[in-house]
Amino acid sequence: MTTLKTWVNVPHNSDFSIYNLPFGIFSVNDDQPRAGIAIGAQIVDLVVVSELGLLAVNANYFNQSTLNKFIALGKKITNKVRLDIQQLLVIENSPLKNQPEAFVQQKDATMHLPVHIGDYTDFYSSIEHATNVGKMFRDPENALLPNWRHIPVGYHGRASSIVVSGTDIHRPMGQVKTNEMETPVFQASGRLDFELEMGFIVGKPTQLGERITVENASEHIFGLVLFNDWSARDIQKWEYVPLGPFLGKSFASSMSPWIVTLEALEPFKVQGPKQDPAVLSYLQYDGAKNYDIQLEVGMSSKSSEETIISRSNFKYMYWNMMQQLAHHTVNGCNVNVGDVMASGTISGKDESSYGSLLEISWGGKKPFKLKDGSKRTFIEDNDTITLNGFAEKEGVRVGFGEVTGTILPSKKFRI
Repeated sequence: MTTLKTWVNVPHNSDFSIYNLPFGIFSVNDDQPRAGIAIGAQIVDLVVVSELGLLAVNANYFNQSTLNKFIALGKKITNKVRLDIQQLLVIENSPLKNQPEAFVQQKDATMHLPVHIGDYTDFYSSIEHATNVGKMFRDPENALLPNWRHIPVGYHGRASSIVVSGTDIHRPMGQVKTNEMETPVFQASGRLDFELEMGFIVGKPTQLGERITVENASEHIFGLVLFNDWSARDIQKWEYVPLGPFLGKSFASSMSPWIVTLEALEPFKVQGPKQDPAVLSYLQYDGAKNYDIQLEVGMSSKSSEETIISRSNFKYMYWNMMQQLAHHTVNGCNVNVGDVMASGTISGKDESSYGSLLEISWGGKKPFKLKDGSKRTFIEDNDTITLNGFAEKEGVRVGFGEVTGTILPSKKFRI
């Protein structure tokens, strides 16, 4: 890996190193949201850099409230913008050194959802998570459903309720029926959960009827984000038969504001788990398609500082992103720039790496403690969940920042 040194002050262990340079949408005060690149604790304003004549892309592509128009230019152009910014932040006689207006402190900026999301698909691709759920609710000896090792299972989610990190979430209400009840009741969810996930952003569209192969899937993936698929387990349990997730999922999902490009993550590719039985030919692949990204979940409350409740890794995924995208389009389903595909809950092999409270508390049977001594099985009002993620190798760190959200009480209304 080529050693790079920037003249910008980058704090030690910053997620946003010179090797990263993720894209996002930010604003300052009441200004128009615009595109930027994160470096250390700062943001490079791409509108300003373009207007200085230092980029080959017109400033109009950056002076947008989402990255969709820029991403649609294609990887040849978007990769060049990232590398051009990298060069400007490395060379000693950089023209940006005397352009303070090209930089914004992240603490002074408001981050926005980086893309307009037309469609959102959530997968179910961690074999450890699927096995744990199967053991809890079906058959401990045959936890996985018959199709699970053959297809990347997924469902179409609600794009309109995906929100940027830092957005508060109201506790959802819906129908709940426990085993002791004869009929369901309408109430606020009492088993509210997070799901530790990663999502990828589609960067190249297809036409209806066109298929994406495993081999060319990376051409269609712009980059990755952290993703929290909030889940109301009690609502979900009652509603999921026969068509799957609905109100227990659609009330909100949280996404990190910075998109880390696939190119920045290239050094962190690793082999995935062995797939047994062998998958069908259109899902077969060669080489390393998984990514070694360390993940962490913290939980805090008004009375307790953050407690780390999970440490996992994206490399555990049984079905990788390339297989997910190939399967998603094998029937001719088209995809568009800005579409989000989430991984599904990412769990590891032991309790310390479980990616949901459903698993951590084993369905509510095993309470755990926060730092102030209070106990949890699921999320309570005013609790905050924070997801972090980064890849690190040979002293090079490429991180995602965080995605965080606080649960507020249900909104009251008459029915």
